[in-house]
Amino acid sequence: MIISAIVFENITEFIGRFHPVLVHLPIGVLLIAALFQWLSRKEKYKSLSTAVSIALFWGMVSAIFACISGYLLSNSGDYDGDLISNHQWFGIAVAGVSILAYGLNKRNKDNIWVSGLMVLLIIITGHLGGSITHGSDYLFKAFSSDNSNSVSAKRVPIPDINEALAYNDVIRPILTAKCYKCHGSEKQKGKLRLDMPDLILKGGKGGLVLVGGRVDDSELIKRIFLSKDNEDHMPPLEQPQLTKAEMELLHWWVSSGANFNKKVNALVQPDKIKPVLLALQSEEVKEELKISDVPAESVEIADQGTVKKIQERGIAITAVAQNSNYLSANFVAVEALTEKDLQLLDPIAKQLVWLKLGDSKLNDKMLTSISDLSALTRLSLERTAITDQGIGQLKNLGKLQYLNLIGTKVSAKGLEQLKGLKELRQIFLFQTLIQPSEADQLKKLFPNAKIDFGGYKLQFLESDTSKLKDPKLK
Repeated sequence: MIISAIVFENITEFIGRFHPVLVHLPIGVLLIAALFQWLSRKEKYKSLSTAVSIALFWGMVSAIFACISGYLLSNSGDYDGDLISNHQWFGIAVAGVSILAYGLNKRNKDNIWVSGLMVLLIIITGHLGGSITHGSDYLFKAFSSDNSNSVSAKRVPIPDINEALAYNDVIRPILTAKCYKCHGSEKQKGKLRLDMPDLILKGGKGGLVLVGGRVDDSELIKRIFLSKDNEDHMPPLEQPQLTKAEMELLHWWVSSGANFNKKVNALVQPDKIKPVLLALQSEEVKEELKISDVPAESVEIADQGTVKKIQERGIAITAVAQNSNYLSANFVAVEALTEKDLQLLDPIAKQLVWLKLGDSKLNDKMLTSISDLSALTRLSLERTAITDQGIGQLKNLGKLQYLNLIGTKVSAKGLEQLKGLKELRQIFLFQTLIQPSEADQLKKLFPNAKIDFGGYKLQFLESDTSKLKDPKLK
């Protein structure tokens, strides 16, 4: 009996998912019917009166089916109840008025005012449907200065990361930008809401998605770290993706207990997460899209077969901006990096301007494969095994504006090999062999670049180290 109920629920939900397809038919047909009816009042277009009856009939029928499928879809619980209710009743009103309009037309009675009401209801219903899918502010969002989904949306720098609230100041902005569209107040895919602490802990249709201190049991974290070609990967590929830093921050917060009230200085801060936290305090680091502009000159689109082959290796290839043929490559999902992986980028060398290899198995020998990517404007090599021996191979990247060497074994002598890169604007050297006392020397070599050594301090906590004791010993 229970199995039958589940099967029935799945079937009705399946039928309901045809609503986005069915709903456009009555909109078009009924609007055409209203237009023809208005035109047929003139002698010149009198012949259109026959088409009015046919259009009203099929518009009425399709409106009824759209209402049925919409009702079945609303039972999935993926959407806000108030928005659904308003959209649902206005949709029923459209179907009802279309029936009335068809009946009056069959009796040859003038129903121009009924048709006018029908058009008005269609407009209102369509707007409410768009609000459900795209958010209640979607119509006027282009005129809003607060556009969190915009590529240029800015995260406000945190003056003192140590005193910031971990959830409210660090984690919530990530969820707002990347998760609320599908799991917010207006839409809840999988019956999951991530816009309020109690609802995050409640979980969704499949159960709990977050278990404090247990990353492996937290579905939220597991899904964002899945390969992008996995159907369970979140966010969906058509939505803005989490950056590596955002993924690391979410992982750190959950592994630290997923507390909604504690400050950053009250949570354990492993060495790997400290630079990421510090970046939130620095205006220059946090605004990644400001660092290097997309080249002004146009470039032909990359061969899609080549791009697909690269993506099949797990390398994320994305456009750097809407309607741009320039590309960004991110190796975050490539576990065992080889020189052959980097050579896959050769066919898209003209289009590739941003390259992210941070936390990969990159070594000095592999830098040879990067030296031919002459269009690069941004290069991230943080926490890799590169040294002075290999860094010189980057001297041919004449367009390079941004270079991240955080956590590498590069010294000032090694970096000096790149003094010919006149376009460099930002160099990040936190936790390298280069000392802040050498800043003046480097400034002479790179007069146009801002050289960042970190310069921020996080409170050292006793909890940063743990004393392990054998439970058998007393």
